[in-house]
Amino acid sequence: MTFKTLILACALLLPAAGAQGQSTLTIRGLGGTTAVVTNADLSKLPSHTIKTLDHGSPATFQGVLLKDVIAKVSLPLGEKYHGTAASYYLLAEGKDGYKVLYAWAELDAGFMDKPVYVVTMRDGKPLPDNAKPFQLVAPGEKRGARWIRQVTSLTIRQAN
Repeated sequence: MTFKTLILACALLLPAAGAQGQSTLTIRGLGGTTAVVTNADLSKLPSHTIKTLDHGSPATFQGVLLKDVIAKVSLPLGEKYHGTAASYYLLAEGKDGYKVLYAWAELDAGFMDKPVYVVTMRDGKPLPDNAKPFQLVAPGEKRGARWIRQVTSLTIRQAN
């Protein structure tokens, strides 16, 4: 193999390697609906600046509303779910296996106005390695136990 052939082969493979290495967030909704989103997808949603406390210290996050992200799948919304919506929940899972739950009533604006965000930046910089690429932030919570880092999947389920 000549040097030119090697360089050409590397140049052709680099874009594919970059696409494979792109961070994704898998969302599973009702009825088997699924969506996979990337940072590029999130950048198309309305951006929010969230000023809050993280372990008692001021922090400013940039991100999007969780409700906008999960809108890509079937959700327990509308008249059809009037009597059962409160029995659903969202399970968020991190890269390290950490899991947190949000009751659907906490996320549905028909129940309460308590936004949860999917963030990608903190204090004007990309999230640190132990949190990126995606982190959930719920301002106003006294403990950050549900501010799950390195989120890989969001699943909406009904409690049985």
